[in-house]
Order: sequence, then structure tokens, then C-alpha cells
Amino acid sequence: MPAPARTQRVRDALQPLIAAAGLYLEDVEVTSAGARSVVRIVVDLEEDAVGGLDLERVAAISREISTAIDTTDDFAGELTVEVSSPGVSRPLTERRHFTRARGRLVTLRLLDGSTLTARLVDVDRSTDDAVLVLVPEMPAGKGRRPVVGEPARLRLAEVRDGRVEVELTRMAELPDHAFADVLDDDETDEPAHDPTGLEG
Repeated sequence: MPAPARTQRVRDALQPLIAAAGLYLEDVEVTSAGARSVVRIVVDLEEDAVGGLDLERVAAISREISTAIDTTDDFAGELTVEVSSPGVSRPLTERRHFTRARGRLVTLRLLDGSTLTARLVDVDRSTDDAVLVLVPEMPAGKGRRPVVGEPARLRLAEVRDGRVEVELTRMAELPDHAFADVLDDDETDEPAHDPTGLEG
């Protein structure tokens, strides 16, 4: 069976099982080398969940996935099943990626060629065109606190992609103004402007 067809069969077989566990099937990759096959599966929490996927849940769903795959007749010979969760290195390219990254410091590449580093406060999904609610932020450095700008809104359609920044030290909390009434702003058609001068 061609690899793409086999990958799709694995995806179709595992989707209900993973959904029943309250998880999201992020990716399936099937590779073969001779008689040996490797199935790599990436699972994540549902879009609205906050926080990361703990190792215990990954281990539990891994056992269920391995059992399910073992009962199929798609693989002959040696089979290795690898189950993992997305790391911080995952590019942010879909709405659900940004929703899962709420509260994190992110760097965005915009379609106009500029970049923006900001705290992703929320993703407004009240319209078909999702809007990122951001607090522009210059990350903390040695001996200095983060420089925090005013809340801004940016249409997801204006973002090429993004990445989560690894923070050795994080702000204990954002200023009160970061969350106050930002979702009540009706001006969603204009791109956010970075008051800290981080756009390049």
C-alpha cells in the first residue's frame, strides 16, 4: 500500500480513539525502511485547553494507539510506534496553534515583512476572521524587567506564521490594562501597531 494511503488509513483509524480521550490528532507520519515501519503520531490538547500535555496522558494514549495499530493488517514486519506532543519549536500556522499558545510570548512574522514580539493574551473567534489579542513586549533581560506596550489586536489573516519564545524568566503577571476590555474593542479591521518599536 502506498505510504500516503497507509498514513490516511492510520489517521482515520486513530481519530475517534484520540478524540474520545479528549485529545487532538495533530499529525501522523508513516515511514518504512525495508521490513521496518515507524509510525510517528503527534497529539495535543483540544484547542480551548490551557497548558501543556503532561507525560502521563501521552503515555496512556500511546498504549491505546499501539494496541489499535497492532490490530490492523496495514503493517508487516517490525513496527515502531512513537507518540509525542508538540514542542515549543512547532511553528504557529493555524488558528488552533495560536489559541493553544495563549499566555505565551510569541514572535510573529507578518505578511508585510515585519515582525512583532508580544504576549498572546487571547484569540477572539467571535467572527470568521480570528483576531489575536496581543500585548507587545520586549522580553526581560539581565537586570531589567520586560517593556510592555498597550494591548493591540491583529487579524490572524495578516500573520504569516509565529513561534513561541522560550522564557527562562517570565512575568508573574501582565499589567491590569493588558486584559481590561480588550475583547470589547470593535476596531478589528486595522493591524496592530507595536508601541515598543519592535516591528521591523
